[in-house]
Amino acid sequence: MEIRLGLATGEGTNEQSISVTMRTPGDDFDLATGFLYTEGVIRDHADIARIEYAGQPSPDKGLYNVVKVTLADRVRFDAANLVRHFFTSSSCGICGKASLNAVRIQLPEGERDAFEIAAGDLHRLPEALRASQTEFDRTGGLHASGCFDAKGRIRRLREDVGRHNALDKLIGSYLGDPRPLAGLGILLSGRASFELIQKAAMTRAAFVAAVGPPSSLAVELAEELGITLVGFLKADTFNVYVAPQRIV
Repeated sequence: MEIRLGLATGEGTNEQSISVTMRTPGDDFDLATGFLYTEGVIRDHADIARIEYAGQPSPDKGLYNVVKVTLADRVRFDAANLVRHFFTSSSCGICGKASLNAVRIQLPEGERDAFEIAAGDLHRLPEALRASQTEFDRTGGLHASGCFDAKGRIRRLREDVGRHNALDKLIGSYLGDPRPLAGLGILLSGRASFELIQKAAMTRAAFVAAVGPPSSLAVELAEELGITLVGFLKADTFNVYVAPQRIV
């Protein structure tokens, strides 16, 4: 799917392609807005003047594969930091970025949301996430990102062939709220990478749990930001890498 930005200029609206990603069709607008939010281009849904499909549907499947997001006139951003030189890989959220400076996005300042969860409720999360993955049941091959409350209940999830896309879809689905995912933890069906911790940090989330392992950079970033990071989460065990005080 290609994401295009519509930018206001003195001569009207200028259109610029900023990303192409391999994605699972569905929740395309959430994917586009979540991507723009986690890249720091927009701060909330009010920064978007219009979102729509562009171009013609694909002749083979009839799918629209271009999403155009027109920004509100007041929105300004550094296009050089966002331009990607290659296709955006579904498995790596930073692949194709134009510079090393663009890898580390500007994270919002302020305290993390207050959040605590009992270890027993944490153990039940992987099964609850898996039980809610309707597309995984159909295909056997999709990742999921979900959010959960302090009682260990899955509140919402999104699925995609790419881990980063799944989280962008989840975050994008909450952009109509004043504080996306406020007071909720984030659950990842795979491993926790640096880029996924960055995306979670954009929502001020205080707790990230992953069914798989974290990368060393993910641990370092979580430690820097004070985010509780859990990996290898299973029904009978898990590892806590950062800030264990939020598990009670």
